[in-house]
Amino acid sequence: MSGLRRSARVASNSQAKPEQTTNATVPPPAKKAKTEPKAELEQEEAEISQEIEVGDKIPELTLLNQDEKEINLPTVAEQHKYVVIFAYPKASTPGCTRQVCGFQKNYQFLSDKNVAVFGLSADTPHNQKNFQTKQHVEYDLLSDPKKELIGILGAKKQPSGIKRSHWIFVDGVLKVKRLQISPEQSVDGAKEEIEKFIAEANGDSGVKEESSAKNGDEAKPVTDVESVAAASSEQVEAPEQDEKPDGANGANGASEGKTQEKEEKDNALLSSEQPSEVSTEAATVV
Repeated sequence: MSGLRRSARVASNSQAKPEQTTNATVPPPAKKAKTEPKAELEQEEAEISQEIEVGDKIPELTLLNQDEKEINLPTVAEQHKYVVIFAYPKASTPGCTRQVCGFQKNYQFLSDKNVAVFGLSADTPHNQKNFQTKQHVEYDLLSDPKKELIGILGAKKQPSGIKRSHWIFVDGVLKVKRLQISPEQSVDGAKEEIEKFIAEANGDSGVKEESSAKNGDEAKPVTDVESVAAASSEQVEAPEQDEKPDGANGANGASEGKTQEKEEKDNALLSSEQPSEVSTEAATVV
């Protein structure tokens, strides 16, 4: 019996050893290659290299609006003198609502000036539609879930997020690029910049310079007019300043005149009564 037990132990030991050697020869799990940060860095650099700057043409991209209708940016630029695109982080959030409503407030003015207005975010068309309906927005809200246009425009945050920004294209060329701004700066700034471009297109800048030149040429007449006005005011003011003393003197003069008048009357009476007075005096003297 002991022999059998010993052989069983030997057999079990002999079976255990191969298992140990097998476990020892199994290679450890491979570690993840450290290429992910490098890949992300390369992707970020590629996006930066694709980012457009002032003077570049509008991107050749087509995005869906809130109604899932395709909007081709170059086509829009051909149909409108000015194209304003503003980006917001997320639909129906407080800051984004102020920005979207601010552009809606200025929409009639912009539309009258042949300006195409687009809101832009990574929201789905469905969310953009809800946002548009809730805020009674009349312009399109573009959906860019892959942040393709957002990245090209330079508004993509790393590792995630969107910079509140706006861009203005004139004749299909980028003229204004404002990144990381407040809702109010975006709304008011875009309107002021459009007004400036329209003024320049209408020649108002030249008119302004001419007007300034004219103002310079007309400086003398204006100065003369002002000096005349000043002189006239001085002439008017001088009597006003002298009115008080003159009034006082006038009052004295009037009283003096009255006194003189009285004296004249008295003298007249005296002259008419003088003979009797003299005779009376003579009689009295006598």
